[in-house]
Amino acid sequence: MTPTSRAARVDLTMRASLYVLFAGLPLAVTGQVDATQGTLATLAAGLSALQAVAAVMLLHQSIDYRLGRGPKPRRRIVITAVLSLATVAVAIPVTSFTDGSYAFVTVAVLTSLLVALDPMISTTSLTVLALIGWLVAAGPAIYQDGSRFGAHLTLLLVVAALLITERWTVWTMGVIRQLEEAQQVKAELAVAEERLRFARDLHDVAGRTLSVVALKAELAAQLGKRGRPEAVEEMLEVRRIAQDSLAELRAVVSGLRTARFDEELAGARSLLDAAGISCRVIGDGGGLAERTRATLGWAVREATTNVLRHSRATSCTIELDRAADGTVTLTMINDGADGAGVTHGNGLTGLAERVADAGGTVDAGPVPPDRFRVAVSLPQTREAA
Repeated sequence: MTPTSRAARVDLTMRASLYVLFAGLPLAVTGQVDATQGTLATLAAGLSALQAVAAVMLLHQSIDYRLGRGPKPRRRIVITAVLSLATVAVAIPVTSFTDGSYAFVTVAVLTSLLVALDPMISTTSLTVLALIGWLVAAGPAIYQDGSRFGAHLTLLLVVAALLITERWTVWTMGVIRQLEEAQQVKAELAVAEERLRFARDLHDVAGRTLSVVALKAELAAQLGKRGRPEAVEEMLEVRRIAQDSLAELRAVVSGLRTARFDEELAGARSLLDAAGISCRVIGDGGGLAERTRATLGWAVREATTNVLRHSRATSCTIELDRAADGTVTLTMINDGADGAGVTHGNGLTGLAERVADAGGTVDAGPVPPDRFRVAVSLPQTREAA
């Protein structure tokens, strides 16, 4: 979470409100002590100021600990607790049990301590400590005058409300922080997804074309060595393929590249024919939904790349089949599988991810004795009305 983010500003505002509210509790002690007590009164006021500072610092570290930003401030807990007890002890001689000043001073000091500890302890522990503090603060006054029980009970309820408010505020700060982090993760995932899409497009365009260029260039070199005039035609074909690939790469970079099924079928047949692989197409994409056609276009492109780069095929069949339940299956079979084992690149993995996003499946593998089969199955075959 960056310092200038909205969550950081909300966090700062909530913290400042808590600090100001609860730092004022021990500082209110100075208005309750008997100023005629001289040194003791001055000492009580000084200790209350120190306790206020220590409580705010402990509250700050407690919130950080609750939000997972820092360690548990054990040393600060001890220091603040000692200052709180010292303030209460010094306040006894300079306050009165009968007029409520002792109870006010004790409750103010102990409440600031409990608030600072609140983010680090359980609700049960907090309740027990609050009751003990209330008994210490109100017990003597109630013992001397039972009629004051209602007033001191109200004081306890006020303290409970303050503690609940503080705990709710810290919880809200945590939720806001988690939302901020979730938004950052979402943005990072979107960037990663876009990079993955871009990498897939580059692989589909460059991988397929470079495979054909390599084959055609090798053929042209062999023809050139033999002095055959066909070498010039092959190199002109290489130039044409390279120019087409450059246009496709520019479209990928500008984000305009999409896979159109009919165009991909025509392109696959052209590339396979150029590589000396006969291609037969059965079926067409008429009546299919746009997303289905686009996904099938990616499938044709990747399967064609796989044939060109990882097989020694001489023939290939592309067939589109539509089942009665609406499932569309694109099957591409070539006869170039190696009997000793079949290997293929990472493109089929990327294709499987694309197809999975569209709710479909990919099945790729060898078919004895020497064939390799890629089958892509997708639901939803008809164009929306």
